[in-house]
Amino acid sequence: MLDIDEMGAKEIQDLLQKVGYGHLGCAFEGQPYVVPMHYYFENPDIYIFTTEGMKTKYIDANPQVCLQVEEVHNLLHWRSVIVTGRAERLTEQQDIDQAMQFIKERNPTLSPALNRTWIDSWGRANVIAIYRMHPSEMNGHKTDGVSSQ
Repeated sequence: MLDIDEMGAKEIQDLLQKVGYGHLGCAFEGQPYVVPMHYYFENPDIYIFTTEGMKTKYIDANPQVCLQVEEVHNLLHWRSVIVTGRAERLTEQQDIDQAMQFIKERNPTLSPALNRTWIDSWGRANVIAIYRMHPSEMNGHKTDGVSSQ
């Protein structure tokens, strides 16, 4: 049986800084929704740059979200972190500019969120949304392929 250990706060922060990609979970009217998402960790907050759609509808209605991030080398060697917290949509230009500065440092093309410009059936173009997630809890687990049995 494989030993699964808890990660410390520093290990969790290091993984969040390193990976930059995970799965964002949100819920609206009892309906869960999970999407793959790039994020930007600026300790202690997590920034999400995206375009409007189902996820922004859910987050705006219920800002309680979770982010799951993992690094899997193989079935015996992996790390996984879950961050829960409250997402706040940035609306003040100063906050947006500050967030965009470090988002562009890590992802100058803003891809995949702005991978292509599209217009939907109502003639609406992509609308950018930036959220700052204030973590309330961070938990992590890891394994290094060792069994204590």
